[in-house]
Amino acid sequence: MFRVTADTLQAYLDFDPERKRDLTALHKLIVSVAPALKRHFHQGTPAGEAGMRMKMIGYGKFRYAIKSGKSTDWPVIGVALQKNYISVYVTVTRQGAPVVSRYAGKLGELRMGGNNFSFERFDDLKQGAVSILFAEVAGIFEADPDNPVRYMQGS
Repeated sequence: MFRVTADTLQAYLDFDPERKRDLTALHKLIVSVAPALKRHFHQGTPAGEAGMRMKMIGYGKFRYAIKSGKSTDWPVIGVALQKNYISVYVTVTRQGAPVVSRYAGKLGELRMGGNNFSFERFDDLKQGAVSILFAEVAGIFEADPDNPVRYMQGS
């Protein structure tokens, strides 16, 4: 399993020098279209706690609880280094469906999941479509801060 052993935002950005440019370019794009979603380092959650253990760059933040009653902070948009690509996770929905799925095949993505997509290089992305996606995510979160909570809790 690929693991990023960073413990700060700067260490995360520096972890893979070959992809630092891609992370920086993606950051500039997110900030330009969704400035209210502030960047932070997501440490990952400890074993047994709510959330995923992977470290990532987060944009925006909300808190959600799982059935056990434990809760955690989680990013509205998360950007994670994987072994062969960069993944972008989005935690908002539109009309009850994951918002990312509406953009399948339109982002220049290498892979598409339920509410995430992956790419190898920033230059592979269709930046106009990605910009529209991130602006939509920010707008949904601003209008309804509990939207990602409902998504993460499966309700």
